[in-house]
Amino acid sequence: MSSSDIQSKRITAAGSLGVGPARITQVQVLTTTGTPRFTVTDGSGGSTVLDLDFSASSLHSVNIPNDGIRCATDVFVSTYTACTAVTVFYR
Repeated sequence: MSSSDIQSKRITAAGSLGVGPARITQVQVLTTTGTPRFTVTDGSGGSTVLDLDFSASSLHSVNIPNDGIRCATDVFVSTYTACTAVTVFYR
């Protein structure tokens, strides 16, 4: 895979993306009512690498600058609150 090959994975709950080491380049989040929050850690129980709060009932797109956010072990979604679906773009 070259550095420009972007892949994506859609999730509907917290847990591992199962993609191994990766760099997150963008997330798209569809939220419901309440207080939407989306948190990513570097593997299960690892350090928090991305923690976002969103407005309710909307579609949000977050572009990660430069080379993205590195997860050395795996992309793990530890918090998935008031979200319908999330698509994580990574390389």
